[in-house]
Amino acid sequence: MPELVFFSGTMDCGKSTLALQIEHNRSARGLAGMIFTRNDRAGAGKLSSRLGLVTDAVEVADAQDLYVYVVDHLSQGGRIDYVIADEAQFLAPVQIDQLARVVDDLGVDVFAFGITTDFRSKLFPGSQRLVELADRVEVLQVEALCWCGARATHNARTVGGEMVVEGAQVVVGDVNQAAGEVGYEVLCRRHHRRRMTAATARAAALSPDVLPVSSS
Repeated sequence: MPELVFFSGTMDCGKSTLALQIEHNRSARGLAGMIFTRNDRAGAGKLSSRLGLVTDAVEVADAQDLYVYVVDHLSQGGRIDYVIADEAQFLAPVQIDQLARVVDDLGVDVFAFGITTDFRSKLFPGSQRLVELADRVEVLQVEALCWCGARATHNARTVGGEMVVEGAQVVVGDVNQAAGEVGYEVLCRRHHRRRMTAATARAAALSPDVLPVSSS
């Protein structure tokens, strides 16, 4: 039976790499896929991973009907055996419903990839709808790590290495950004709650306030 599968995880845990692997494996067996994406780090109309792999994709617009897009492609003689939707957290809930309709009405597997929560630990609307509708939710087993070595479970937005907790939900950025730029860092829950990034932890370690004081 065709399925809607949601592969979720934090940033830097290999979601896009897995999406590209699924595309490679299926296309190598003669299957034809449709790839959707939104706000990829490599630019519009691209699906890319941090390993340097990249392929073309359909950049999803705000009000685009994904079900109609797939049906139009099929009606024009195209073939679609599966659909990949990367950065699915940026899709509107109604677009997730449209992907579910692709599965149910057209019998096409849909593989969606995305992070579940934003930098404030709030659900992205698209991810919330995927959790509600997906036949399966797969948490990726390639664990991203917090700077402390613990399993990273939260996505932090940073500016100049310091965590910020205000701003628009969607601001495109990446891990390991230059100082002064909006970036992201994956943290464990404890350090996300404490707003302690790798940079602020290093600064605290060097601070004279935390150095031992000689009694002599």
